[in-house]
Amino acid sequence: MPCEVKPRFVVLYGSQKGQAQSIAESIADEAKEHGLVADLCCLNQNEKYSLEKECAPVVFVVSTTGDGEPPDNALKFVKRIKKKTLSPDHYKHLLYALLGLGDTNYANFCNCGKTIERRLQELGAKQFYPTGYADDGVGLELVIDPWLEGLWNAIKSALSKMASDMTAQLYQNVEDSAQEKPDSTLPDVQLNLLSIADKQNCEPDSKHASPLAISDVRPASSPGSTGLASQSTSTVFTSAPKTQACSEGAPFVSLAASLRSSLPPLSESSLNIPALPLPYLDVTFQEADAAEQAVEILNKETLYQVPISKAVQLSKGDSVKTALLLELDISACPSMTYQPGDSFDVFCPNRAEDVDQLVHRLGLQDQKNHRVQITLREDTKKKGAQVPSHIPQNISLLSLLTWCLEIRSIPKKAFLRALVEHTSDSGQRRRLQELCSKQGAADYNLYVRDSSLSVSELLAAFPSCSPPLNLLIELLPRLQPRPYSAASSRLKHPEKLRFVFNMVEFPACSGRPAGRRGLCTGWLFDLVIPGLVFPEKAESSSSLPLPKIHVSLRPNCSFRPPSDPSVTFIMIGPGTGVAPFIGFLQQREEEKKENPEAEFGETWLFFGCRYRDRDYLFREELEDFVSSGTLNHLKVCFSKEHMKDEEEPTSAAQPRYVQHNLLLYCQQVTDILLRQNGYIYVCGDAKNMAKDVNETLMEMIKTELQVDQLEAMKALARLREEKRYLQDIWA
Repeated sequence: MPCEVKPRFVVLYGSQKGQAQSIAESIADEAKEHGLVADLCCLNQNEKYSLEKECAPVVFVVSTTGDGEPPDNALKFVKRIKKKTLSPDHYKHLLYALLGLGDTNYANFCNCGKTIERRLQELGAKQFYPTGYADDGVGLELVIDPWLEGLWNAIKSALSKMASDMTAQLYQNVEDSAQEKPDSTLPDVQLNLLSIADKQNCEPDSKHASPLAISDVRPASSPGSTGLASQSTSTVFTSAPKTQACSEGAPFVSLAASLRSSLPPLSESSLNIPALPLPYLDVTFQEADAAEQAVEILNKETLYQVPISKAVQLSKGDSVKTALLLELDISACPSMTYQPGDSFDVFCPNRAEDVDQLVHRLGLQDQKNHRVQITLREDTKKKGAQVPSHIPQNISLLSLLTWCLEIRSIPKKAFLRALVEHTSDSGQRRRLQELCSKQGAADYNLYVRDSSLSVSELLAAFPSCSPPLNLLIELLPRLQPRPYSAASSRLKHPEKLRFVFNMVEFPACSGRPAGRRGLCTGWLFDLVIPGLVFPEKAESSSSLPLPKIHVSLRPNCSFRPPSDPSVTFIMIGPGTGVAPFIGFLQQREEEKKENPEAEFGETWLFFGCRYRDRDYLFREELEDFVSSGTLNHLKVCFSKEHMKDEEEPTSAAQPRYVQHNLLLYCQQVTDILLRQNGYIYVCGDAKNMAKDVNETLMEMIKTELQVDQLEAMKALARLREEKRYLQDIWA
């Protein structure tokens, strides 16, 4: 009897923060339920896979990081496939599907996925399932859920087609052989190939030629998708428009839909819920003396522990946002060299109150100082399971929850699905199922995602839910450091590093009775508030010891002033987006002092805020830069001055936002960029400002060059390619 052929496919992932890896792992885990075998590999594990020899379908799951860059563990793969020496038929044997993760708040949406797909097609690979581009700006699940739903039939169809092609080839070989040897027989292996489709219960190919119609997926020509749609004949999954945001202070009302309850038709609907994540960790406790382990945990990284030598509140009066400037003393860290435009990470702990609340909710008060020992479950069926590398061995429970897990993260649908199994109340179980289901996507966005609900806040809404610790360790992401731009130059302040931030505030909503502050900004504020220096005070009178924080440099080799000082450059940075440009200008000021005879290009700064007397950050310093000739053109606008409610400005003489000011200087700006080979830098909010500036620049180029939209887009793309249009933006 011939041996049974097990249908097999390959899953490859590139992931920066673990999201793409988690999706890839879930695909591999679910494969068995569909009668398939999945080989799971990271793109940097060259020794475990070979696309040059691969004869099975390949599924790519890749994210994009930074300014459209591949994740660190996909960088070498992307460089390898981009080699110009590869022939156009290098991957002609390859069948692939691709899911890209990105955020349309950033200019190069899903750029890594698009780069990989474009290159695969150029090298002859063929697509067996439409590409999915998931947008974190509106909710990854809007694309991921329907994409995964249709993936399995597509894989089976691809396997069936490949088996049929192989069988046809075998028949052809046999016929060719039979002409030479009339008594030749068909090999037994053909019977196995012919039976694959039956064993998979796969329907005819024609039913899988295109994906199922999905109401919450829009065509590839929508704003959420750029570029690649025209390169592929297949449908591209993209995200639907964002749902209504959570209203501030919305109380729980039993007769209305809320985090805890739903209304028809959802409450009466059949639900499609995700597969249950496979558990893979065993957690045990060992008694130990309470010890402070935070420094030990952090010292495993390349970090500097530095004191906060000064804190100044830059905003005044009843400003909508509280802006603080902190100065770090780096005199004891001679190797901590930074350049204007660089960023650095601040490593902050979870709030003690949040940790204590979670420990109580888990029922582990008596074990909070015990050592946690984490091992792999012997019976786990999870592909590629391993103990998380970001959790040290024998760490105390308190330190684990304080420094290792992002307990403020927005719970993913997989987390909600896992909670169902640990919820005793039937009504609460049903609501958790709704929130993680396809049918409940709008409710999930409204009550969980858009309101930035934390794990503790979610658990508070479902009191009968008692998750085990291993579930949190398996499904919560690593506690990530928070990045900030340097707002100083080492030439001017050799032993100082300055940065500025706005206090982040999350309003009250259903599931959160009172508002809360951002994790890192709230922590920093609490550290410095006892000795805070206000603008009218020269020095702090506080005698308290200087607080210390752990930081790590994040060099940004592209977002820096032009290496040639004679080149003119334009800076656009409203609000705290002005921070890196303070470093640019401090650097320029010192360079001019050192080289008074050198030729320096002009500098432009477009700054914007709400009110001249409340949140005009660095006003005195900027005006001093103008007086000294360091800053040649300072263009400031105030969005709320001389305005009634939210009406638009009545004349061009009163620009409201930085893009309005750009239009007033259209000819000068376009001349600098297109004829003088100048640079333009944009820093700040990606969701609104950066998009508006990009669209304005496109309109300015259309007007000045008298070209259409496509040519204007190409002109901006060239500026990006030449590294003369640079962004440091955040969502």
